[in-house]
Amino acid sequence: MNDWPQAPDDNRGNRYGRGSASAQPESARVMRQVRRGQAAPPGQGYGGVPQQQSYVNGQGHGGYGDDGYDSGYNTGQVYGGGGGGRDDGGMREPRPAPNWRRRIKVTTITLVTVLLVTSVATYFWADSKLNREVDLSKVIERPEAGEGTNYLIVGSDSREGLSDDQKKELHTGSADGKRTDSMMILHTGSNGDTLISLPRDSNVTIPSFKGSDSGKFFEGTGRQTKLNAAYAEDGPELLVRTVESNTGLHIDHYVEIGFAGFANIVDSVGGVEIDIPQDIKDSKSGADLKKGKQTLNGEEALAFVRTRYALAGSDLDRTKNQQKFLSALANQVATPSTVLNPFKLYPTMGAGLDSLIVDKDMGLWDLASMFWAMKGVSSGEGKSMNMPISGNSANGNLQWDTAKVKTLVEQLKNDEKVTVSGN
Repeated sequence: MNDWPQAPDDNRGNRYGRGSASAQPESARVMRQVRRGQAAPPGQGYGGVPQQQSYVNGQGHGGYGDDGYDSGYNTGQVYGGGGGGRDDGGMREPRPAPNWRRRIKVTTITLVTVLLVTSVATYFWADSKLNREVDLSKVIERPEAGEGTNYLIVGSDSREGLSDDQKKELHTGSADGKRTDSMMILHTGSNGDTLISLPRDSNVTIPSFKGSDSGKFFEGTGRQTKLNAAYAEDGPELLVRTVESNTGLHIDHYVEIGFAGFANIVDSVGGVEIDIPQDIKDSKSGADLKKGKQTLNGEEALAFVRTRYALAGSDLDRTKNQQKFLSALANQVATPSTVLNPFKLYPTMGAGLDSLIVDKDMGLWDLASMFWAMKGVSSGEGKSMNMPISGNSANGNLQWDTAKVKTLVEQLKNDEKVTVSGN
C-alpha cells in the first residue's frame, strides 16, 4: 500500500504556484506561463507571485480536497501575474455593449463640422466670382428709398465669350456693343413679391446724368426715346438713372446677364420645363417650338425669350414669355435636386456667377433673395405684370399709363399689396 504525501501545515512560502504537487518548480517546458525575472522578496514566491493561501483542511481550491488529498491538478493560475484565479474556466469576459449615444454624438459633430466648413468655403468661392462692375454711386438725383428691395434685372444681347459658331447656333448675330433685350423690376417685400416687365420700346425721357466713364455732366434736354436707348448710350448707370427718373422708384440693386450666360445656366440644370401656349416659329430668334409642356435646353430657351416677331403682341407678349421662363428657371434652380446635388449645384453656380454683372453693393444673400422671390412669383405667391400701357406715343413708342404707374410706384414704395394691373 502506497504512502500518500500529506499536505504541510506551513504557509508553503517555498512552493512554486498553486496546485503543484512538488516542492520543486516544474520545468519551463511544462509550465509555459512561468515568467522568469528578478528574484522576488522573501515570502513573495518566484517571479513576483504573491504568497499563496494555506490548503490545510481543505482551505483554498488549488488541488487539495477536504481530506488533504493533492490531485496534482494545476488550476491555470498565471504565475507572476500577481492576481487571483479566474472562475470562468479560462473564458474571456464578454465585450461591453457599444456606446451608441457617444457614437451618434461624435458622428453628428463630424458631419456638422464638415457641412460648416464646406458652406463657408462655398460662400467665399461664390462671392469671389461675382462681377461687381456697376457703380450706382455714379447715379445722380436719386429718389428716396422706400420699403422692401427693388432689383433692376436686365437681359443684354452681349455676345461676349461666344465663338462664331456659337453665334450662328444661337442666332445672336454679330452686332458690336450691347443692348438690352429685356428689363424687369423685381420688388421683394412683406406683402408679396412683384415682377414688372419694362418693354424695351417704352417711351421715356432721358434725364440729365453724369457719364459713367468720363464723369462729365450732361444736361437733360427733354429728349424722348425708347428705354433701351439709355443703356446703349451710357450703360447700366444711365439705364438706372432713366428708370428712376421716369418712375420715381429707387433701385437698390442691378443684375445683368448676357446671351451666353443665360444659355449656360439653363444647360447646367439639365433644361427647364415650361408650358408653351402656342406654336412658335421665328427665323430671327431661331425658335421652332411646338405648343405644350416641354423641357427646353439653353439654345431653345434663348430663342423662346427673344422671340417677338412671331407673337401677336410683339414686345408685350415677349415680356410675358420672359417673365414666365425666368420664374420657371428660378424654380428649377431652387429645387432640392439642384441645391443638394453638388454635381449640379457647383456647375450651375459657376455658370451663373461667371456671366452675371451686378452692382458693387450686391452680396450673395441679396442674389439668393432675388432668386427665391422669383421662385415665389412662379409658384403663385407673388404677382407678375407688364408696366401699364395707355397706347402709343407720337413717336410710335409705347406710352405708359401715367395714373396707373403713379399708383403702382406708391404701392411698391410703401411695400403694400399691388392692386394695379398691367397689359
